[in-house]
Amino acid sequence: MKPITRRRFLNNSLVAGAMLSMPFSRVLGANNDIRVAVVGIRGKGSSHIQMFSNLPGVRVVAICDVDSEALDREKKKLADRKINVDTYSDYRKLLEDKNIDAVVTATPNHWHALVTVWACQAGKDVYVEKPVSHNILEGRRMLEASRTYNCIVQSGTQRRSDEGFPEAIKHIHDGNLGKIKLIRGLIYIRRGSIGKVDGPQPIPPTIDYNLWCGPAPMEPLMRKKLHYDWHWIWSTGNGDFGNNGIHYLDLCRLALGENRLPPRVISIGGRFGYVDDGRTPNTQIVLLDYQPVPIIFEVRGLPRAEGDPAMDSYKGLRGGLIVHCENGYLTWSDGGWTYDNDGKKIKQFKGTGGRGHHENFIKAVRSRNISDLKADIREGHLSAALCHMGNISHIVGKEVSSDQVLEVVKSDKVLAETFDRFEQHLLANKVNFKATPRILGPMLTMDPATERFTGDFADSANKLLTREYRKPFVVPEQV
Repeated sequence: MKPITRRRFLNNSLVAGAMLSMPFSRVLGANNDIRVAVVGIRGKGSSHIQMFSNLPGVRVVAICDVDSEALDREKKKLADRKINVDTYSDYRKLLEDKNIDAVVTATPNHWHALVTVWACQAGKDVYVEKPVSHNILEGRRMLEASRTYNCIVQSGTQRRSDEGFPEAIKHIHDGNLGKIKLIRGLIYIRRGSIGKVDGPQPIPPTIDYNLWCGPAPMEPLMRKKLHYDWHWIWSTGNGDFGNNGIHYLDLCRLALGENRLPPRVISIGGRFGYVDDGRTPNTQIVLLDYQPVPIIFEVRGLPRAEGDPAMDSYKGLRGGLIVHCENGYLTWSDGGWTYDNDGKKIKQFKGTGGRGHHENFIKAVRSRNISDLKADIREGHLSAALCHMGNISHIVGKEVSSDQVLEVVKSDKVLAETFDRFEQHLLANKVNFKATPRILGPMLTMDPATERFTGDFADSANKLLTREYRKPFVVPEQV
C-alpha cells in the first residue's frame, strides 16, 4: 500500500481539504460529538478506550492494532457496552475514514511520529503517548505537522494537568525558599532481566509483524517477549529514561521554565546486574546542564540491595523531583511538601494525579486553541528531546573504570555526589563490572537554536538525531 502523502489527502480527503482552507474548522459527528480512534490498544491503549468512551460528547468509533487478538478483545468489551466500532489492522486504512476527528495513540515509541504526522496530514487531531518521539528530529517534524495542518496535538505527559504542581512551583518562584540552585529528578522502578535467547523467537501468530515493525528494521525477534520489552531495545524504545522518567523530567523542565534544549549533556550508566537481550541502561545518571540551574536525573532498575525486594529512595521519593533552593527544597511525586534545610516540613501541596488530561485534549479540539492544551506537542517534543540527548551521550560513550568517571565528574560537586551514590547502589547489588561495565558518555554540546550537536563528538551524535526508515514507513523530511 502507498504511504499517506499530503497530495493524496488533498485529493481524496474532504476533511483534510476543509482543514487547509478553513484552519480552525471541523466537521464533527452527529450531535457535535468528537469521534475518536484509538491506535495501539494493549495496556495503555485499552485504558484510553475506557477514558475517552466515558467522556460526554465523545465517541470511540474505531480501534486499530496489528494484533487481531487485541482487536477482537477490545471490540467485544465495547460491544458489551453497546458501543460498535470499526476495526483496523493497518493504520493507513484508518486514516481514509472521514468519520474520525481525532486519533489517540499508544503504540510502541517507534510508531509515534508516523501516527501523528500522517494523522495531521489527514486533518485529524492527535493525542500521542509519551515519549512523543523516538528521536529528536521526529519530535520536530511532529510539531511542524501540527502547525502546518492546524491540528491539535496533545502529549501524553499527563502530569502537566496536575492542578497542584503549578501552585507549588509558583510558591518557589515567588522566592519563599530563595533562589533555585538545582533540580533533581528520579525514577526508581524495579526492572528484572528479560532473559537471553540463543536464536530467533517465533512471532505470535495473531500479529502482522511487518506492520508492528513499521519504521524499524524488520529483524528476527531476538528476545523472549515481543510486547513491552521493546522498551529496552534501541530500535523501538528509549529505555526507562524515556519510558517513565520523562513524566518527571517534563516537570523538571516546567519547574525551571526552560523552553529550549540545554547547551550540554552527559550520561553515566549501564545495564548492570545481569546479561540479557536488553540494550538500554537500567541504571543511569544524566546531567542536563542548563545554566545557571542544571537538571540532574537518576534512573534505577535494580533493588535497594541484592535480594532485597524494596527499591532505593531519595528524600523519601522513588519517583519524582526535588527543587533544591537556597533555604530549603520542594519534593514532588503525586503531591508534595516544602522543607527547610534541616528537613523540617513547611507547607503541603496536594496533587491530583494528572486527572483531566483527556478532558483537556477534548476541550482544545473543540476550541481550536493550542493555548488551551496543558501539554502541546511543542512541550512534549522538548521534554522527549531531553531524554534523547541523554541516551545519545550514553550510546556514543565507552566502557570505563570508576576512577575514570571520578576524574571527569570531580569538578562538579553535585555530579560527583550523585555518582558516589550510584556506585554504592551498584556495590550493594554486588554488580560484576567486568560483565556489565560502566558506560561514560562524552559531554556533548548542543546548539539549542538548531537542535543539533556541535563540538568534538558532533558527527557521531548528530547521526542519532534521526534514523534510517524502512520504506514505506518513512517520516517525511518536509511534512
